[in-house]
Amino acid sequence: MAITKKWYSVLKDKKTLPEGRVQTVTAGHQGICLTHYKGKFSALDNKCPHQGGPLGEGSIENGMLRCPWHGWDFDPCTGMSPGGYDDGIKTFEVKENGDEILIAVEEEEEHQDTISDVMIETMVNWGVDTGFGMVGHSNLGIANAMMRQEAKGNFQFFGIRHEGAAAFAASAYGKLMGKPAVSFGIAGPGATNMFTGMWDAKVDRSPMLVLSGQVNTQVMGTGAFQEVDLVGAFQTVANFNHSVQQNSKHSELMSLAIKSALLNRDVSHITFPDEVAFMPKPANEKAQTPDGRITPMNISPPRQMVSKAVTMIKDSKLPAIIVGHGARFHMEAITAFAKKLNCPVITTFKAKGQISDHHELGCGVLGRSGTPIASWFMNESDLLIVFGASFSNHTGITPKKPIIQVDYDPTALSKFHKVDAALWGEISETLTIIEEQTEGKLNTVDRRAEIAKRWEIWKEEKASRLKDESEIGLSSIAVFEAMNKVVPDNAVIAVDVGNNTYSFGRYFEPKNQSILMSGYLGSIGFSLPAAMGAWAAQGKERPIWSVSGDGGFGQYLGEVMTLVKYNMNIKHVLLNNSELGKISKEQKAAELDVWKTSLHNVSFAKYAENCGALGIRVTKREELIPALEKLKTHNGPALLEIITDATLI
Repeated sequence: MAITKKWYSVLKDKKTLPEGRVQTVTAGHQGICLTHYKGKFSALDNKCPHQGGPLGEGSIENGMLRCPWHGWDFDPCTGMSPGGYDDGIKTFEVKENGDEILIAVEEEEEHQDTISDVMIETMVNWGVDTGFGMVGHSNLGIANAMMRQEAKGNFQFFGIRHEGAAAFAASAYGKLMGKPAVSFGIAGPGATNMFTGMWDAKVDRSPMLVLSGQVNTQVMGTGAFQEVDLVGAFQTVANFNHSVQQNSKHSELMSLAIKSALLNRDVSHITFPDEVAFMPKPANEKAQTPDGRITPMNISPPRQMVSKAVTMIKDSKLPAIIVGHGARFHMEAITAFAKKLNCPVITTFKAKGQISDHHELGCGVLGRSGTPIASWFMNESDLLIVFGASFSNHTGITPKKPIIQVDYDPTALSKFHKVDAALWGEISETLTIIEEQTEGKLNTVDRRAEIAKRWEIWKEEKASRLKDESEIGLSSIAVFEAMNKVVPDNAVIAVDVGNNTYSFGRYFEPKNQSILMSGYLGSIGFSLPAAMGAWAAQGKERPIWSVSGDGGFGQYLGEVMTLVKYNMNIKHVLLNNSELGKISKEQKAAELDVWKTSLHNVSFAKYAENCGALGIRVTKREELIPALEKLKTHNGPALLEIITDATLI
């Protein structure tokens, strides 16, 4: 069969490659070392046969083309090796068209699906359609497969500046959507950079799929460049954790990884040895789908526990409902039940915003980041009905009250202390059963007037605190009171850690906003990458905002360039007090000297402008609302830097 060749223009002006010089060019996908020697242009395969060194980065010395890696020599025109060796380089036909240089290469064969292709196709079939990460030398096979799915409109991928940001973005995506996104990195440091974000997803029960490159199988265990035993390294963080092999059941491996992430609400990790990622898929291998592979999750609780809970609810006059992050997809059912009880609804900090602070039954956040309203109604109740909360010490749900706890995870039930009625089941399904058995049998007191009264008391206290002023900077309460008036009701807000987040929990009054945070891990730097994950998930439907201190923003400030690259319409509010204020506070509380918590900062507003985003800096209270309005109406990424006083929290 005749070989068909195709001509490619590789150099528009031959004068740009002087006599005696070489450079790398590309013809289609073929890498070429283009040489100019003794008045002749020649084209050689760019890969040295020794270890694949890029000959186009070499030089012509003493009439020979020298490989930049190990100094092997070749004739710059014929590609032949001196001394009669048979390791010469393939050459390609060259022609000159005026000043233009063209090279003929064989037409590429139609792409043959690889192991990576069948696994990534399985992945998108399961509904995993978003990824964040960095492409590199050991994950190119997987990246190529994702590129093909993106070209078909089945997948979207965002190249970031640090793999840690990719993992946080994927974690936030899972928290918001309840399904996994991909966090993607190379072997060695690229993969280990994702470790913190993986732990954030794990402890907050956010489904995540991590795909990592790996060095070639044949050099594993030899101390090869960037070799890390990733299956071993991720054993503690990934619930599903495997390496792909040539003879693996490839589509089944990917199906089980996603199934595990969904059902266990946990991290799944698959690593691809470099050569395996490029291997042709087995002839009988087909991409799988979730059809018939995953069970419905409407699990009903045990009858004996339902009976006990129903009796407790019937006997209660002053119940209070507490909702945690695990109840985020069931708030409609919970709120409807609360209306039947006319009882207060309190949230944990991670669940902030799951019921509006403006709802007649909403009582805000309980615990260290909360309000006196929530703690009042917990302490004044005769029964706590807890949905999807973990009873962390940060929240401080009292064990001294009778408790009904509902959770899909049986290990979360009665985890830290005895619970009177522990209901293992899906929340909405469990509520349906309880409502059916308590219909017409409730005897609770209507608490709405008392809730309104407690809000008035708290608002008077907030108004008093709002008067606090300082020559150093603005108070956090002033910042969040202004945000209460400007941030769109349907926004997603990603928050960081530190005093700024404690103040956000206390003073920001959500309406229908969704709040994302690094809950159990409490990782600094979470907010901006998390906002990227939220934008990828819902940026076309909802405004995306994020909030951090200067310490948190400094962790991933390079991602502002990612925001600009993809025109992510994210609004970041930065409280700049030139200090790790929460750590200073903790040192003082421990009766220690304040040490190493001060920060040297650039102008973050100017930094944002240098990246191509809108940057605004505010130092006066009267500037806050106009600046926030400008932030809100700007079409594109924008940052508001607010100079604050670390003591006014």
